[in-house]
Amino acid sequence: MAGWNADTAAGPVGSGTITLVEGTSFCISSPNGDIHPENPHGVFYQDTRVLSGWKLTVNGQALEPLAAETKEPYRALFAGRVTRSDGYADSPLIVERLREVGAGIQEQITVRNYSLEPAECVISVRPEADFADLFEVKEARIQRRWEQERQVAGDSLTILGAWNDVRKGMVIQAPGADVTHEALSYRVSVGAHGQWSTLLTAVPSTEAASPPPPSFVHTEGEDISPRDRRRQEWVAKIPKLHMGNHSIERTLRRSYDDLGALRIEDPNHPERIVVAAGAPWFMTLFGRDSLWASEMAVAVDPSLALGTLQTLADRQGTVVDPVTEEEPGKILHEVRLDVSSGLSLGGKHIYYGSVDATPLFVTILGTVSRWGFAKDTIAALLPHADRALEWIRQDGDKDGDGFVEYQRLNPRGLINQGWKDSWDGINFADGTMAEGPIALCEVQAYVYDAYMARAWIAYDSGERSLASELADQAAQLKKRFNEQFWIPERGYYAIALDGRKRQVDACASNMGHCLWTGLIDEDKAPMVAERLMSPEMFSGWGVRTLASDMGAYNPASYHNGSVWPHDNAVIVAGLVRYGFVEQAQRISTALLEAADYSNGRLPELFCGFSREQFAEPVPYPTACSPQAWAATTPLQLVTSLMRYDTHVSRGGFWMDPVLPESYGDLHITNAPMAGGRITIDIANSVPSVQGLPHGMVFHQGHRPYLAELIEQAGLGPKASTPRPHITAEGSA
Repeated sequence: MAGWNADTAAGPVGSGTITLVEGTSFCISSPNGDIHPENPHGVFYQDTRVLSGWKLTVNGQALEPLAAETKEPYRALFAGRVTRSDGYADSPLIVERLREVGAGIQEQITVRNYSLEPAECVISVRPEADFADLFEVKEARIQRRWEQERQVAGDSLTILGAWNDVRKGMVIQAPGADVTHEALSYRVSVGAHGQWSTLLTAVPSTEAASPPPPSFVHTEGEDISPRDRRRQEWVAKIPKLHMGNHSIERTLRRSYDDLGALRIEDPNHPERIVVAAGAPWFMTLFGRDSLWASEMAVAVDPSLALGTLQTLADRQGTVVDPVTEEEPGKILHEVRLDVSSGLSLGGKHIYYGSVDATPLFVTILGTVSRWGFAKDTIAALLPHADRALEWIRQDGDKDGDGFVEYQRLNPRGLINQGWKDSWDGINFADGTMAEGPIALCEVQAYVYDAYMARAWIAYDSGERSLASELADQAAQLKKRFNEQFWIPERGYYAIALDGRKRQVDACASNMGHCLWTGLIDEDKAPMVAERLMSPEMFSGWGVRTLASDMGAYNPASYHNGSVWPHDNAVIVAGLVRYGFVEQAQRISTALLEAADYSNGRLPELFCGFSREQFAEPVPYPTACSPQAWAATTPLQLVTSLMRYDTHVSRGGFWMDPVLPESYGDLHITNAPMAGGRITIDIANSVPSVQGLPHGMVFHQGHRPYLAELIEQAGLGPKASTPRPHITAEGSA
């Protein structure tokens, strides 16, 4: 069974665990800093657990945890004390562990003696390396046993592993230590009120030819570690932000940090930066997650969306392969580097079982083109967009009914292939599971937006007949969708059509995504907004994935009643589009308040219990954190309520803020715009902008939606465009 076929929820890492992340590497440990092989702990590099054990003892005693603080997403400081053997509670020996993750880890161990007497200490670290695949660890089913060999050379220990013809290794360097095959030990006398310190490094042996940089951890000199330098470069290129509401400001800054840590390079094109899906288990390129996260972060760093598109384009499907579910034009679901995924994917490392990544690819290309990248950069991606549209019309719609649906191509693939991709994620109101092929409502919304985005790019470059044809396809899809997905007696849209074209009649959050793209008929939007804000759907912390009066509802399930921040961010953008400002403000404020309960970081999801029942959000036990589209959610919430957007080829920058009073004033500098940097102030809801590049004009209002532009250009039938719903607060 392939890792990607298991229930997509991650295995529990245990309470109090500390997760550090940098690029595709991450480290999970217990609160005292130890890594235990029997737990889903470890240091992971390229989807392999390269350290499965890392236990520190002083005089044979494990450390009692005192504090663990994540300084940066890739660095943490642990404090613990050495328990006494004489029965007294207080110990004079305090141990600090400053750990940084990169390709492996480096750890500075400091023992402080607060006694009036010198302390004789044996400090020992026992490393283990099982080279297990990420999914074997996650699902606690480690089947492969690697043949191990340990080599001692001076103050280094090398652990080598072999399985069939695969070779892996770890090199642990411990200057000044007594190194044996089992442990690295130091015998030291720590003076009264004195301290002792050492530095350990553990890196995959592929990197061992050149010793790791001495600046892995902060040193006394000018040096900073490569991760600090990378973070400084990231901070220099993104907006600086000050907000009257300091807790929201903290959450937004945490989002910046997490997004910075989740960036990974395309190994073939180091200049292309993409967003990994999330820690601890999804530190790799995903189609849907990486596209969504980069779309939601476009105001912070538009180059992430471009890098994601270019990287996905290089790996776009070309052939039909039932094992990997590849099809011509299809955009991948995920890249995996571990041994077991390679075996189950027939020797390949890319799995394509996603129905929505392909239309989202075209939609996000529309966003990138509006943000003003060079014309030849966009032009190079257009053939990929056209191949994606071809997939939408052909393999994505095998029965030719005009809707894109999915059904896995092999019995080991994902059963459900939309964003709710757990095996039981799509149900009828009575709780029975839908059977495929399944046409999800939000996938049709992405397809509609893909047609509109490509139509406008065509019109903008003078291809009027292509633009008209695509706009017409979008209009036809919109008409069919509103006829076949709307359930008039319920006042909401079906989550899907099943294999027999029956409406899957559960009330779910998915229809909120249809607001985002403008697929919903104007006369039906108020009922959708009302349903999303009903007590059955809105928990007080956010909109649930499934209404509480549905048969499959479970507040502690992965997709059937939980609250997903990114899902809510898309819903907020959709509500703002249709003019439901007050509802959008309520959801946004609830989520930003929820972030306060997890140090300003929104998790992947939390349970759907109502705020009346529990005064704090109830964590979902195995939620990823940090997770890309949860990290970008606060950015999307605030930019949605700023009504902040641009269309560089039309020379326009738009903003029309409806931020709640409780958010306070907003001051942003260094915001990327049309190749320049702008400063934005919002005081008492009044916006002002400085430093707009030449040729750019600020408009107070909403950016014209593609539907409006296409109507103004006389493309497609006139009935295709929703008129924004007007409220007292202003237009959509």
